[in-house]
Amino acid sequence: MTYAFYSDAAEKILRGDLTVSERTAVMSVRASLEDDPTPDHARGLPDADPRSESYAIDLLPEQTGGRGITVVYRHDRDLDAVLILWLIAGP
Repeated sequence: MTYAFYSDAAEKILRGDLTVSERTAVMSVRASLEDDPTPDHARGLPDADPRSESYAIDLLPEQTGGRGITVVYRHDRDLDAVLILWLIAGP
């Protein structure tokens, strides 16, 4: 099992800027990352740290019950942990 955490910035967005249905969708992504930190639907992003890999998962408005949301996270294999860096909510 991989441990998944929110950065301070992501936690602030999660608690203050998202609706209940959007928050639920993001929390389900977090839970799924604990089972599989590199799912097939995650797209790779450039990463400056050679010990980790960065990814983004896009949630469509149909999945969130509101706006589209991109979950940006970093996976560190050595620590077996995921850090959700940003939650980017669209219009």
